[in-house]
Amino acid sequence: MTLPLTPAWRARILAVLAGIGAGLAHPPFGLILGIAAYGLLMWLAETDGPRPRRSAFFRGWLAGVGYFAVGTHWITEPFLVDAANQGWMAPFALLLMSGGLALFWGLAALIYRIAGARGPWRVLVFAGALTLCEWLRGHVLTGFPWDLPGEAWRAGSPPSQVAAYVGTYGLSWITVALGASVALLWEAGRTRRVAAAAIVLTLAALYGFGALRLSRAVETAATAPLVRIVQGNIDQKEKWKPENLDMVFSTYVRLTTRPAKARPDIVVWPEGALPAVIDDLLAPGSPYATRLTDALQPGQTLMMGANRVGPSPGGGVDYFNSLVALRREAPGLRVTGFYDKHRLVPFGEFLPLGDLATRLGIRSLVHMPEDFTAGPPPAPIHPEGVPAVQPLICYEALFPGFASEAARRGGGRAGWLLNVSNDAWFGATSGPWQHLNIAAYRAIEEGLPIARATPTGVSTMIDAYGRPILGARLTLGQEGILDIRLPPALAPTVYSRFGDAGFAIMLLLSALIPLVGRFRRAV
Repeated sequence: MTLPLTPAWRARILAVLAGIGAGLAHPPFGLILGIAAYGLLMWLAETDGPRPRRSAFFRGWLAGVGYFAVGTHWITEPFLVDAANQGWMAPFALLLMSGGLALFWGLAALIYRIAGARGPWRVLVFAGALTLCEWLRGHVLTGFPWDLPGEAWRAGSPPSQVAAYVGTYGLSWITVALGASVALLWEAGRTRRVAAAAIVLTLAALYGFGALRLSRAVETAATAPLVRIVQGNIDQKEKWKPENLDMVFSTYVRLTTRPAKARPDIVVWPEGALPAVIDDLLAPGSPYATRLTDALQPGQTLMMGANRVGPSPGGGVDYFNSLVALRREAPGLRVTGFYDKHRLVPFGEFLPLGDLATRLGIRSLVHMPEDFTAGPPPAPIHPEGVPAVQPLICYEALFPGFASEAARRGGGRAGWLLNVSNDAWFGATSGPWQHLNIAAYRAIEEGLPIARATPTGVSTMIDAYGRPILGARLTLGQEGILDIRLPPALAPTVYSRFGDAGFAIMLLLSALIPLVGRFRRAV
């Protein structure tokens, strides 16, 4: 005999299901109707529980657990690379990741409950509360804006084009409000009619406006730089074995020198392509320096993700996760530019409170024996013979406005974006597909094409509208090259010029609605 669930437990289960539904709206699942789950979460946050405010927070947190469990279950994969020593950490990593990020959703539900908005306009209050907390998720500590609600729309689709004007946070506000409006369809009278009309008009505007923008797309010039993206597809477990360095290096050289109808101007190797420090490979007398020189033709530029070392202000050396530009010239190779990753991954590239962790013996949580050092604030680099480029190394592609903020610091606007990423850490999960979709949103926001190179997939070229070039993709587990001309940059977008100003206006509107409602009730 089974006991019936209490109302409190039914609400908790529904909260988890709401989060899972919203998570499944994101690629590669693509169940965009899942955004209607925001309506269920809004209803749960405003429905009384044993302790109304505490219940709202707990239900929001449970929804967040479901959402982030779907979106970040790939977090277990890095611990399985060395399963014998680190595999036991995998389930704890997922619990900590999803449970920790879910705190922002719990806070959002609490804020919405406290606001006490009524009537159909309350969907905008809910959208403001949730997207404000999503903005906080992208900024608190180092920030982790993975799978923002607005990124549920496939990058390059008509609705995604709105990000060129209000950014991904602004599109998230629209997406959450649209999904939350579904809850109003169960209410009677005028509210239902208003909600139905709002849903239809919003969808029509998203698809109509986006289709119009895409219809004005510019063709790629036949004289544009030809870029070769190299994907070696070497298993992560094998790559880091010292005895495999020569095999890894030979694979990338072989692909780099593969014959083609036209000579590539730029060759791109991904982040973490080689299991070695670039300074050692290029040292005088190194056989790898000679082989690398021979792999390039005169005038060609190789842009490769690499680990490099530099002197530490306190003595010793610092390790950097970098993008290095090497140009083949008559005598050999010359470094024509480099970029050191500015935003590092906590627990992946550095360990917070690392000195204490070393003393406690938990340094093994980080795969490098030493922390990486963050580079200076980012700015475009200008390698010789290459259009100005803003590198986005792995994690940096998650952050809206990263490239335009870099341009405003000096160095001018880049002509393209280059995302080198070691997505091999994700394994054969949804992680690489989600990262691809997220990175493509940076192209839409900035109006710039983005070349993407990863060791094991997904590598591609994406135009300034966020669309992967048709037929130009190396998928998961595929070795190969892509030779493709660099798509044109667009004029600076509204978002690249004004950042999150549009999103700030949306948040202000969300904040004013409950204040106006209270004033009207008071009079």
